[in-house]
Amino acid sequence: MKPLFLTLLALALPAFAAKNLEIYFVDVEGGQATLVKSPEGQSILFDTGWPGFDNRDANRIAAAAQKAGISKIDYLVVTHFHTDHVGGLTQLAAKMPIANLVDHGKTVESNANAEKLYAAYEALAAKARRITVKPGDKLPVKGLTVEVLAAHGVATTRPGKANPLCAGVEKKADDATDNGQSVGMVITYGKFRFLDLGDLTWNKELELVCPENKIGKIDLYLTTHHGADSSGPAALVHAIAPTVAVMNNGEKKGGSPAAWKVVRQSPGLKDLWQLHFAAAGGPENNTGEQLIANLKGEDSGNHIAVTAQSNGKFTVTNSRNGFSKSY
Repeated sequence: MKPLFLTLLALALPAFAAKNLEIYFVDVEGGQATLVKSPEGQSILFDTGWPGFDNRDANRIAAAAQKAGISKIDYLVVTHFHTDHVGGLTQLAAKMPIANLVDHGKTVESNANAEKLYAAYEALAAKARRITVKPGDKLPVKGLTVEVLAAHGVATTRPGKANPLCAGVEKKADDATDNGQSVGMVITYGKFRFLDLGDLTWNKELELVCPENKIGKIDLYLTTHHGADSSGPAALVHAIAPTVAVMNNGEKKGGSPAAWKVVRQSPGLKDLWQLHFAAAGGPENNTGEQLIANLKGEDSGNHIAVTAQSNGKFTVTNSRNGFSKSY
């Protein structure tokens, strides 16, 4: 018979078990909705997907939150004011409380749709705490370092290492849309690092890594701008050398062959996971079926989930087929 103190110790062990960081890449059909649960239970949501579609995207985010055991959003990061990123905000706010809204400041666009989106955002921001961030700012999430690398067209000035990949890199035409204003963040949990740059575009991404790589190495990279070829220069993607990349594309949005190849050819990359089969890529420019959450012709809302440990190890799971792989 075991001594009483050993029995009590065995019962207490689960309470001291290491906690994980959880990330859910919610399928919002080519927009963004990335839900993060800190080891201490706080939540960060990057964007809210599209409006309409009978509350489709808000429902999918709420379902992911329920799966994660999240009842409210502590920090909603609006990377920028485009419909596929902020359009679902009103519908989501009707489903669950949002404590803090994080943004880059006023949209730089002045068309009717942009003004409508921004007005709706301001109406909700008046009911929550609004935080307008700049590079170098950090969100006070216990157990994590959540640092802003880019916001409102300005890149971080944090020190970096010389990036030889910048030699001869060509810039593209300057982007005057709100994409280039995107809030970009790196989340660090111990040795694990996750990068989300929203829809930041080519020239603004280069400012983060040229002539110095101010981002550093990344374990998990959400491909910028859904895998569009107006983003994701090799000078950035190959410099951060992600172990795993996730592409939040739709079947007919993002996932361009050129951008896909840049990610796939990144040194040290072990796998590229996708929320959708990309019609533009064909069989040769899509990852293996096991790593695709929604196959060709599907609109099933399957997500990709990640659990990460502070020692840098992490596991990625495809909700469509239950396939998991650890890194």
